[in-house]
Amino acid sequence: MSSNPESMQVCSLPLPPVQYFQNYSDDNLRRGRAPKPPPIIQETYTMFGNPYNADDSIIRPLESQGFRRLYPQHFDRRRELRKLNHSLLVNFLDLLDLLIQCPDSPRRAEKVDDISLLFIHIHHLLNEFRPHQARETVRVMLDLQRRQRNETTIRLQKHIDKVSDILQQTLENLPDSELDTKLLVDTSKIDQLEKKHSDEPIVDKCIPKDKLMCHLIDTMNTN
Repeated sequence: MSSNPESMQVCSLPLPPVQYFQNYSDDNLRRGRAPKPPPIIQETYTMFGNPYNADDSIIRPLESQGFRRLYPQHFDRRRELRKLNHSLLVNFLDLLDLLIQCPDSPRRAEKVDDISLLFIHIHHLLNEFRPHQARETVRVMLDLQRRQRNETTIRLQKHIDKVSDILQQTLENLPDSELDTKLLVDTSKIDQLEKKHSDEPIVDKCIPKDKLMCHLIDTMNTN
């Protein structure tokens, strides 16, 4: 493998999941070198070694998976889970009894198959609770956000009220609007001084040589 970092980034070898996100850095996105997302599945795909169709429901019925249903179509999930749990415990005790008394009995394989089928049914019923669990999780999160925002609003309103009280007390403690005459500035003297300067004739303090130079420059510019 080349030691060039660019050749390493475009290498087709799969990266560990922890390092996969590093391919989507700002530099790679700006240069168009980030890996493209996988294509959308159109027909069939394989997950955990089992084939699935894209149109299948998220939770497939047991019959479509090749398993025999142990409970009716309409049932109480909590009641059936309790019954399956009891059946699982009874079959496990029967399996232990067979292993103690007759380990070579063919019923041992039957009990193992029964226990596997019970586990599959329990797992299937628990998976049917996933949509309800997801909705309940979202509801709890939204309720938590609502309570946090309400508490933030209450704290903010308390701060606003406190600032308003401080401002009101400050306004009440301000002195009267009448100004102290001792602090007033006598503007009459300032007016007299400005009038005196305005009445004085304007004396041209420019040097004659400077006038001559300015005249020559103006004459050169006009020519």
